Amino acid sequence: MEKKNVVIHEKITIGISACCMGSPVRYNNKGWDMLENLGREKSDFNWCPVCAETMAGLGVPRDPIHLSGGDGAMVWLGEALVKNRRGRDVTEEVKLGCTTCLDTLKRSNASAYIYMDGSPTCGVYRTSLKKQKRGNPPGIFGAMLLEEEMFLIPATDVQSPIKWWDWRRRLLAFHWFKTLPLSTKDDLYRAWYVVKFLCQEIDDEWARKMGRRLADLGKIVEEETVLEIRKEILETLRKPSTVSKITHSLWKNYAFYRKTKGETVEGIHSPDFRRNVTSIAKELLLMERTAFEEEVFFASSPVIYRDKRRMPKVLPEDIEMDEEIESTLSGELPLEEITE
Repeated sequence: MEKKNVVIHEKITIGISACCMGSPVRYNNKGWDMLENLGREKSDFNWCPVCAETMAGLGVPRDPIHLSGGDGAMVWLGEALVKNRRGRDVTEEVKLGCTTCLDTLKRSNASAYIYMDGSPTCGVYRTSLKKQKRGNPPGIFGAMLLEEEMFLIPATDVQSPIKWWDWRRRLLAFHWFKTLPLSTKDDLYRAWYVVKFLCQEIDDEWARKMGRRLADLGKIVEEETVLEIRKEILETLRKPSTVSKITHSLWKNYAFYRKTKGETVEGIHSPDFRRNVTSIAKELLLMERTAFEEEVFFASSPVIYRDKRRMPKVLPEDIEMDEEIESTLSGELPLEEITE
């Protein structure tokens, strides 16, 4: 079996705070177009904008709201309140707005959500826009999204080419792995080999433990074990990588490409070459596209999206790894050896 990236043709639906898609629904009748920098790539996804505060019926413009007595999760437990600037209790209205938005996301089959941190509703790690203050995170809607185990992307990261590249490739892998039918050890093992090297980049120690755990499974795997393993892998795919890890992974994959094809790609630099993150993002896109066109497995982006109308039908049902690619991408061979 040829080694190829998994290609999906289905557009993934991404939920997004409506104010981040340009809708003037903030309390002060403003919004931001956080997707402007995506350019044509924006059309690779379906978008589902929602706003819990407007769905709560609070209107635009409106008095800003804040959490009182605890965080968003405590609001759902009845241990905290939501109040506006005038001190009016709007807890029940906001809870209804959040529930309505979550129902909308579920109807759209959204796999991810782009949130605006600093909001008392959809904020996850901040519920205040004031400097040096985190508020009471998570927000009311943010708490619901965490409970639903949604793939959550901070809106500000969409503005960074390399951070967005990292979120996008992990989202594609997350969506594919989450929706993939899994029932046997072979199912798990084959799926793991698709995302294995990405997981190693994110958390090498955990990934190697997972690899050993899968190898030790018996022929018959209980459904509970499958669900547990799937959940662990999905949790890992939610975690951002770092620029350092990404550039080293790029170089390892480039080394494998050179060994496989006997060719170089102009514009790909080693990790110690000084350049800014925008340049690194361009190299990643270049390597991703080149590897796909040359049918060389690019483990940094194991799952990719291609519009079915713009390409020949290429949809591998399986990926098998031989010892060479295993050793190369796992870093078990020195770069000097694999680039000869």
